[in-house]
Amino acid sequence: MARIPDEIIQQIRDRVDLVDLVGRFVTLKKAGRSYTGLCPFHGEKTPSFNVNPDRQAFYCFGCQEGGNAITFLMKIENLSFPEAARALAAERGIEIPETDSGERGLAERLYEANETAQTAYRAALAAPGNPALAYLAKRGIDAATIERFGIGFAPDRWDFVAQRLHERGIAAELAERAGILAARPSGGHYDRLRGRVTFPIRDTRGRILGFGGRALAPDQEPKYLNTPESPVYRKREGFYGFPMALDPIRRGERAVVVEGYFDLIALHRAGVEAVLATCGTALSAEHARDLRRRTKQVVLLFDGDEAGQRAITRALEVLLPEGLRVRAAVLPAGEDPDSFLRGKGAEALRGLVDRAAPALDRVIERALALGCATPAQKADAVAAVAPLLALIPAPVERAGFEQQLALSVGVEARHVEAAVRAVQRGQDPRDAVPIAARRREPEERYIEQLIRCLLEHPALAARVPSAEIETLIAAGPLRELLETLVAAGGQGPRSDLEALCERLEPPARSRLRSLAATDDAPSEATAARTVDDTLAVLRKRSLRTQRQALKNRLREPDADADALLGEIQRLREEPAGTKPSRLATRHG
Repeated sequence: MARIPDEIIQQIRDRVDLVDLVGRFVTLKKAGRSYTGLCPFHGEKTPSFNVNPDRQAFYCFGCQEGGNAITFLMKIENLSFPEAARALAAERGIEIPETDSGERGLAERLYEANETAQTAYRAALAAPGNPALAYLAKRGIDAATIERFGIGFAPDRWDFVAQRLHERGIAAELAERAGILAARPSGGHYDRLRGRVTFPIRDTRGRILGFGGRALAPDQEPKYLNTPESPVYRKREGFYGFPMALDPIRRGERAVVVEGYFDLIALHRAGVEAVLATCGTALSAEHARDLRRRTKQVVLLFDGDEAGQRAITRALEVLLPEGLRVRAAVLPAGEDPDSFLRGKGAEALRGLVDRAAPALDRVIERALALGCATPAQKADAVAAVAPLLALIPAPVERAGFEQQLALSVGVEARHVEAAVRAVQRGQDPRDAVPIAARRREPEERYIEQLIRCLLEHPALAARVPSAEIETLIAAGPLRELLETLVAAGGQGPRSDLEALCERLEPPARSRLRSLAATDDAPSEATAARTVDDTLAVLRKRSLRTQRQALKNRLREPDADADALLGEIQRLREEPAGTKPSRLATRHG
């Protein structure tokens, strides 16, 4: 790469505002004539990173990193000196003389390929009569929103973008590295995002790293598709919503995190602009560190279904160790931010975010909802929350939540503290809670037996009717585990333990690891008989429970004795496995 003249280098240093540049990556606060924040180059809890606007220099008193605008960008984005200088020059409109002495860096060429694709997508969306405009209008996305977010359209053609790239002299192999094109097995390339609405994913400087695409055809799979990772796009680090979210996060000292493109756009339409979305992946440790540099407060706004609630727990596992204060806005079941905005309006969505309670409060509520009447249930409730409390680095904050959990469950605070310490030592928190010896009921042993068989032989999940699980097994970690195994059945000779763990809450995850650690592995024939026999036992116990519930109802003053006796007789005569009695469950 050609040498950049010294006078151009000095011009870049003079015209770049270092406070503005660093502020894209770090939340800075004025301290006298300088600004301070958490160092982006090493982990710290107390700010030791200093930016001096008069000298246009930065220095960290913790790790001794220092320099100017160019060296900051080099370190933060792992760029060479020429790459960083050229990037800053382009931002400030400073022209750098080009020579033939060397080729441009790979990253710069990938950004150019992405910009070319973006221009093509935007032009395709502007063309009259395309299906994407009608789809966006149906979702309430107007022209101003389309323009603001750079939403585009990839026509349902194999070579639409490939042709535009070729016209600009961009090689197909380079576009493949950017993820815009995909290679055909037979040779050549095709448009990866064809037939989709497109969303450009940008970095804090506005450069396009990759794209997200939403299918338009009802039968097109997957519904959402992202371009793959590339030398400039890493999903574990990238957020959708930059650079627009930078100033609102800095001003409001809060970041709202959602899961999808339309969710983020819905919040903007409701007036909430300090919002970021993950790009086809769960929140990672890299995401958490990025958020920590910008704010201390995070609000999670995920879907109101069971998967969304599990996502909150997984998010806490990476956010809490960074010392972030995390709140969770709970959507009604079946709603996402986009549908909630359309149904309830902007004010309601803003209120949902502003009134978000601490996320750990939600976790405690969910643990209590599984039951907290018996000593064993109390131990399970504490064990469900203790792994998250153990991640809180601030002792005072952790102690406050330990007391809250103890009061909610009805145990002494020292018992919860013991459970948290057990987690920190790598031990089972249930064993550390001196409440009572945990007694395993016969039904629990049957279910564990069933789960072991499905772990070893996933294809046997077809023998377990998913609709029956809720009837046969009480709510709790074992039912969650069995439902997950049945849903994932037949996906290989043995279950993928880590893939299953990703889909489970901590209590169910702990039970899975415990059951998977046992040595007894039955043959498939033995396991098949065990599955059938165990289901038969559970069905008989379920019928017995239903009959007892009906007998209890006979004692009620207003009971319809004839109907109840008829239902009891029917249950006696019918084989195990029939649907549960409506009369037995009417008051459940």
